[in-house]
Amino acid sequence: MISEWPGLVSSPAQELVEDSLVLLEHLGEALRLVDVGSGGGLPGLPLKIARPSLAVTLIEADHAKAAFLVQACARLHLEGVEVLARRAEEVGQDQRYRETFDVAVARAVAPMPVLVELCLPLVRVGGRLLAQKTDKEPMTPAQRAIEVLGGSRARVVPARSAVRRTGTLVIVEKIRPTPAPYPRRPGLARRKPL
Repeated sequence: MISEWPGLVSSPAQELVEDSLVLLEHLGEALRLVDVGSGGGLPGLPLKIARPSLAVTLIEADHAKAAFLVQACARLHLEGVEVLARRAEEVGQDQRYRETFDVAVARAVAPMPVLVELCLPLVRVGGRLLAQKTDKEPMTPAQRAIEVLGGSRARVVPARSAVRRTGTLVIVEKIRPTPAPYPRRPGLARRKPL
């Protein structure tokens, strides 16, 4: 389905699915997962298929991609998946979603200082952010954002796959609530990272 929908992905779909599944061993006992910037449903949909008991929320601001996600969930008969065609900054300020997820996942969305502001407000204290990156992205610029938004020092572990030969997984534990002003209004995290 991913391959059939124009403009969703730039790599072979099977490799991208396999790349998503490297997160499985890091989910722990998570019951609620949010995929921020879900695009073609990666990594959220493969994780849902592998762990059917997960309640999954897919956030995708691009309405064409969000339409694909709705169609994919229907065709795969997936229950317990919610698709939000909204900006992550808006969802992070919505009390129905703010600090309610056990795990936030993201793949190829933004540099870490930006990604942390988009994701950590959605994660409950005691939960974690799992960000798929490469070993080329330095973590030092993200430390201030992580601290401000309630996270612990980032831990980076290898998470290689066929599509990400230098793949890493950045793990940020949520240790205290995110201050109310965050996330800031849409686009501000990219223009003025913390």
